[in-house]
Amino acid sequence: MKTLYTNAAIYAGGRFAAGEFAVEGGRIVPVAGAAPDRTVDLGGRHVIPGLVDVHVHLREPGFSQKETIASGTAAAARGGYTTVCSMPNLNPAPDAPDTLRAQAEIIRRDAVVRVVPYGCITMGQRGAGELVDFAALAPDVVGFSDDGRGVQSDELMEEAMRRAEKAGRPIVAHCEVDDLLRGGYIHDGEYCRAHGHKGICSESEWKQVERDIALAEKTGCQYHVCHVSTKESVELVRRAKARGVRVSCETAPHYLLLCDEDLQEDGRFKMNPPLRSREDRAALIAGVADGTIEVIATDHAPHTAEEKSRGLAGSAMGIVGLECAFPLMYKYMVLPGTLTLEKLVALMSDNPRRIFGLGGGLNVGDEADFTVLDLGAQYEIDPAAFLSKGRATPFAGWPVQGRAVLTVVGGREAYRDDGLQL
Repeated sequence: MKTLYTNAAIYAGGRFAAGEFAVEGGRIVPVAGAAPDRTVDLGGRHVIPGLVDVHVHLREPGFSQKETIASGTAAAARGGYTTVCSMPNLNPAPDAPDTLRAQAEIIRRDAVVRVVPYGCITMGQRGAGELVDFAALAPDVVGFSDDGRGVQSDELMEEAMRRAEKAGRPIVAHCEVDDLLRGGYIHDGEYCRAHGHKGICSESEWKQVERDIALAEKTGCQYHVCHVSTKESVELVRRAKARGVRVSCETAPHYLLLCDEDLQEDGRFKMNPPLRSREDRAALIAGVADGTIEVIATDHAPHTAEEKSRGLAGSAMGIVGLECAFPLMYKYMVLPGTLTLEKLVALMSDNPRRIFGLGGGLNVGDEADFTVLDLGAQYEIDPAAFLSKGRATPFAGWPVQGRAVLTVVGGREAYRDDGLQL
């Protein structure tokens, strides 16, 4: 069936223009030709290629009390995402074809958006020991990561990069030097010292970023840094890009909007890496603006309410973000003029697709993965309304603007806002 979508502000080629587009057989097709079977008037709303989140913890298999592929992808669709890349801290960990299949079977059964998994770097996702069989996993993964753990050995990471490069997949690194953590759980800054907490120093992140960039330059491996949070990491990536190193990086909305001055004695403010200093936040914003940071990802990391109820010291690390990332970025980055809407779409859709070789777009022949936005919608973030099992967010009660009202994956509706009338 051919569906014609009319009266829309359509994003293509880095800009919005009034127009119409058609979908048939799960793909974007020419408007001209056969008459449509159905016409949908979008009422002047903005249409973008579906958002892509390259850093999501779906928790299944192994931790379905926190999240399932069904609940996590429902949350993604509500947030406007059509593709998410699932991190490998699962049980069993996807470190071999048979364990990867366990996850793939659930994805096929339950996912309402596209889920592209990562494979582990090390067996058991331990950040040490034996490397996985990169060649065997490569056809079914978007990249290799031990997210949640940094690979501690220089020699092991160098060999991992060589194998990943040969397999044609990126290394996607959680950068953390274990010896520098010293039991810390929030940023080693003024709040930490004033309230008697144990701190995580910035060097624990940037030191491993520095090492990995040198190894990526040596091996030629495509290298992506997860959840950058420090000013030093931003500068290291900036300089590496200028030298032609194949490096990219992401940050998350919470690092762009919050710093350690915003901390409260509440598990909703605990994540890894932690909220850093005001200076770090400013460096991240500058890095997004100048293109050093090419991706905004959520690091959606749901936990049970009990696991997040033990304050800063005792709560599990991680917050949810799929259902509030776009409205937060639109309200607090686009409307004040820090970013254009077009730049935000690039950060949350175009760039991750390009860097990770993912399909999609709004050109004829592309898979029909798109999101319809209501940029005038104003509301407050209400975790009780989340479709994710996770509720922990430091943004509860924040006023926001803009929301996905229709998310389409492969030509099929994955999410439709209850108030949407078309």
